[in-house]
Parts: sequence; structure tokens; C-alpha cells
Amino acid sequence: MNAPVAYFRLYAGDDGESHFEDVRLDGGSQGVAESELRAIFSDPFPAQRALFRHVVEEASAEHPHNTPRRQFIVQLTGECEIQTSDGDRRRLVPGSVLLLEDVDGAGHITRRVGDADRLTLLIPLE
Repeated sequence: MNAPVAYFRLYAGDDGESHFEDVRLDGGSQGVAESELRAIFSDPFPAQRALFRHVVEEASAEHPHNTPRRQFIVQLTGECEIQTSDGDRRRLVPGSVLLLEDVDGAGHITRRVGDADRLTLLIPLE
């Protein structure tokens, strides 16, 4: 069974440029012993911690940057736009999940959208 897009991924390709990829959860429907819930679960991601981040000032919208580590970002409040080095753009709105993996390569640019504060949940991966 194939689920809807669960998150999108930002990575550096073999060409050194950054790119997006939509990722769907593959797997079978499973029940949960504690309730009647049926769901599709992903394989687990190895993570040791989670951090809340209140973005006070965005990074430069002129100069690309890389992520410091592989990590999930879950957008909780506010919005921003991420632009890859190949020019593709995606908007993070509340509920969006992004896996950042462009620790090297040309990087990406982040731009705040609107005036609302951005609160994100960061989940660094091992």
C-alpha cells in the first residue's frame, strides 16, 4: 500500500546541485494494540533528540547555505520558502515535513514568507 507524500527531501545530487524529492511511506497497513487505529508506518529513523527552534532572523536570502547535519524539520507555525540551487522552490507551511540532507554541495536559500513567527521542530538524525 502506498501512502500520500509524507515529507519532502532536500539533498545534494551527484552533480553538486541541491534538489527536492517527494517521499512516500511504503509499507503495509498495521493495527495498533492500544486502539482500533490502522495506519501505514515507515521504517524508524535513528534519532536521539528533538529541538524546538524559534527563528528570530532568517539566513541570508542572497547566499546559499548547507544544513549542518541530516535532520528533519517540521514546520509548526509561520511559513518559509526553500530554493534549491537548481532553482526549484517549495513552501514550508504548518504541518510540512522536510528532510534536509544537503550537508555539502551548492546549498539552498531560505526566505521567510509573511510576518508570522516561525517555530519549527528539528529532529537531527544519526
